[in-house]
Formats: sequence, C-alpha cells, structure tokens
Amino acid sequence: MSKNGTQLGKFISFEGGEGTGKSTQVGILSERLNESGLKTFCTREPGGTGIAEEIRSILVRGEKGKCAPYSEALLHFAARRNHLVEKIWPALENGTWVICDRFTDSSMAYQGMAMGVGESTINTLSRLFIEKFSPNLTFVMDLQVEEGLKRTEARVDGEDRYESMDLSFHKKVREAFLEIAANETDRCVVIDSMQSVERISRQVIDLVEQRFEI
Repeated sequence: MSKNGTQLGKFISFEGGEGTGKSTQVGILSERLNESGLKTFCTREPGGTGIAEEIRSILVRGEKGKCAPYSEALLHFAARRNHLVEKIWPALENGTWVICDRFTDSSMAYQGMAMGVGESTINTLSRLFIEKFSPNLTFVMDLQVEEGLKRTEARVDGEDRYESMDLSFHKKVREAFLEIAANETDRCVVIDSMQSVERISRQVIDLVEQRFEI
C-alpha cells in the first residue's frame, strides 16, 4: 500500500460543487505534466474501477431520496477503497502522478456536512477505509451555486441525481468545501471558477510547478 511520504508519484485532487470545471482542469493539468515528461493517470470518484463505476451508477443516477445518507456514505467509501487498492496506490508506487476528480473531501462536504452524517463519522470511515491517506495537493474549485447548476443544465448523461437536490443543499456543500480548505491550507488551494478556463489552468499549472519544483 502506498503511503504519503513514500510514494514515488504525486496525488492531486480537484474538489468543488456541481459545474465548477473540475473535469476540464484534470485533463489540462495531465496534458501539461505529460509534456514535462511525467506519466499521469486521470481518474474520478466515485468510479475508476469496474466495481466502483457500478457503485457510481447507483449514486449519481435516479431519485435524489433513494439512498439514506449513511448508506450513501458507505457506498462512496466502498468504491473508494476498491479504487485505491486497484488503481491509485499501484500507480503512485510506480511513479505515476494521479489526478483525481473528487476524493474524500467530497464525502465530507456532501454526506458529512450537507447531508448530516457528521464530520466524526466521515473521519472514522476515512481511517478505516483509506488509512490516513490523502492527496499531496487539492484544488477546491469555487463558484456561486446558481452559476454552477446553470452550467450543468446541458448534461445529457443522466448523472444528475446530485444536481437535482435543492439549492440549500448545494449552498451547504459549497460552504463545506470552503471550510475544509480554510482548515487545511497546506494541502488545499481555492480557485475562483468564474475565471476563464485558460486563466484557471495557468494558476493550477503554476501552483503545481512551484509546489513540486517541476
């Protein structure tokens, strides 16, 4: 198992609410790192493996009230454990840089804080399932909730369960991410997602290059 401090590759996560541009920046950063001669693996949560993708389909599709918050949190961590063991840890051990669209911060923001499961419960699940493992760097993509949801209106993949939740829920999620970032300033960097894709990517790339001396 790969542990922070001994892994050869770096683990970078992108977090934030709906429509904040995480997936776009994952791809741009990967391309830039590849140009620098680094091998990258782009992935997402929930998902990243066959089993985890099956769990994803349960979580991101269908009626918003179909899953109790505690059950939902457990499903996310079950998918995450499989993802870590099968993909993320082996990649890091081989020197590959892993760039992930969401990780444990999303469980804390969505289930822990916005759905009321509680921070202590999410922290306990984290200790049990991921063994104190965390990203080397996390970008928290921040955007007004209304704008983020507007950006997701054109989505046609059916993965709209979270988007369908009410505005107050999404505002809690945004507040939760900002609180996480404020409490973990060594790891988290907040990015204003109202900026252009190009300006955001420049900020992200500059920060990665400075942090890891690429």
